[in-house]
Amino acid sequence: MKTINDKLVNIQGRLKAPKNQRNSFGNYNYRSCEDILEAVKPLLSEHNLTLVLRDETIKMGDLYFIESFAVLSDGDSRIESYAQAGINLNKKGMDIAQSFGASSSYARKYALNGLFLIDDTKDADSTNDHGKSDGGLKEVKSDDSTNKPWLNKSTPQFDNAKKALKEGKVSLVDLRNHYKVSNEVAKLLQE
Repeated sequence: MKTINDKLVNIQGRLKAPKNQRNSFGNYNYRSCEDILEAVKPLLSEHNLTLVLRDETIKMGDLYFIESFAVLSDGDSRIESYAQAGINLNKKGMDIAQSFGASSSYARKYALNGLFLIDDTKDADSTNDHGKSDGGLKEVKSDDSTNKPWLNKSTPQFDNAKKALKEGKVSLVDLRNHYKVSNEVAKLLQE
């Protein structure tokens, strides 16, 4: 009998989630959370697995963010992945519900990317801020060795990372999987 890990490996190897959405303003294609879900549903059914997405709203100081979890289960065991997205409560043209919804969708997409090994590093959506505040992160230039943003000190992302590191929720390796972290910032994170 196949384990949940065996089933996940099979899904990760077979899942195709094409970039069917088009941003005509930025002139690039991208995939949405809904595109990933549509592509993975038949594979989940084939392996008799369930996928549940859930969100938590977290407030740190004056900042709010959504932490989204993608939980894969076979009824006995589960595997989960999570991602976070900040919430801009002052986004022009959006009411508060729309701001939370946009952040939820964004975080869910990246939780699914992590669970199913969907690589968005070559996706313009992974570096386009869609008019959102960068929260102090430097935009990655095309000549950089990776498409990860820099984790800069004195930013909400730095504060969140330091707290998560201190609480044992992430390791420095985990942070470096998501951000470029200078040696100076790494030392500050571990103080």
